[in-house]
Amino acid sequence: MYRISELAQKVNLSRTTLLYYEKLGLISSKRQANGYRSYSEFDLQRVKLLQQLQSGGLSLKECQACLEAKINREQLLQRLHKLDEEIAQKQKSRELLSSMLGMSSMRDWHQKTDKHAPSAHLDWLITQGFSEKQALRLKWLSKDMNNHEQYMREFEFIFDGLDRLGPSSKGDSIKALNSIPVTTGELLEIGCGKGVTTIVLAEHTQFSITGLDNDEYNLSCLKEHVAQQVPFKPLSSRQSSQPQIELICASMTDMPFSDQQFDVIWSEGSAYIMGVKQALESWKRFIKKDGYLVVSDLVWLTDSPDDEVHQFWLDAYPDMATVTNRHKMIKDAGYQVIDSYTLNQQSWDNYLQPLQQKVSQLADHVFVSPALDDLQKELAIHSKYLGQYGYQMFVLKMRH
Repeated sequence: MYRISELAQKVNLSRTTLLYYEKLGLISSKRQANGYRSYSEFDLQRVKLLQQLQSGGLSLKECQACLEAKINREQLLQRLHKLDEEIAQKQKSRELLSSMLGMSSMRDWHQKTDKHAPSAHLDWLITQGFSEKQALRLKWLSKDMNNHEQYMREFEFIFDGLDRLGPSSKGDSIKALNSIPVTTGELLEIGCGKGVTTIVLAEHTQFSITGLDNDEYNLSCLKEHVAQQVPFKPLSSRQSSQPQIELICASMTDMPFSDQQFDVIWSEGSAYIMGVKQALESWKRFIKKDGYLVVSDLVWLTDSPDDEVHQFWLDAYPDMATVTNRHKMIKDAGYQVIDSYTLNQQSWDNYLQPLQQKVSQLADHVFVSPALDDLQKELAIHSKYLGQYGYQMFVLKMRH
């Protein structure tokens, strides 16, 4: 026989817990002559059996049911299913903590977070010590803060010597230019990169052009190209008879310009970086009242894409929309669509053929990050599904 203090010590439970078990009828004591409670060996074993049942994740009520009647299999199956869900959730929690400590990849987490809370995600990345440029690149390229630096080194190595980071062509740019009834004034090109489109704009208009990009290296390449093909002078020495280009390294999300400064804002393939909807809203104030905005964006050209390509772009560009939906967004933002057309095959060839050739040359090169794998997967998707999606050029006018 055991006194309650002795039983509590043997089963590692408090006196209060044992008294509660007794109240539920799980154990029973006998009063000795001196008034103390005493418990039998059976009570000890019954408490230990109860503890074994609880270790299986059963509630006290479920344990009591198992002790007092035949096991209810349906009830246990439901508990097992619930326990599996709890384990899966805790495993996800463990994986996240592990990845945040740099022990594994955070790609899935970054992709899901950016899909559901893009602005908060960007702000959080900056809080972690990334510059805005690094944070934007992480969101769209590496998608993993643990190997971001290595990924970007390898990504830039792959694109070294290539002029384009996306589809474009002289013909498609000139087609957009021809939709705009002005060829002089102030033009801002956002995300000018290495200047493929910048040079086309300079050669075919009399605009004073400001090229904005957040990558100093891209701007240095553009400066070299400009020096070879069009006059390059600072704004202070512009001559009205010559096309002039000023280059500014700054973020498209925080541009150092005056309200209504530009007759035209031009952005091919870069508005997605901050989000097309946000770009339409935030760039509006820099455009003159009768000014124009030209943007191109990746869009669905079908309402029923194949599952593989749909899932690929759901991960890579979750905000991708149909042309109809983009037109509605544009109208809601206060613009009128002057022209809208899908970029031609030449635009894609200009981007894909040099990239494919470069990737083929790097087949034997050892990459630490998934940069090359990501590009190879994208190239395979383009080869198989291009036509279900494409780049759309939108020529817009400010609406009064």
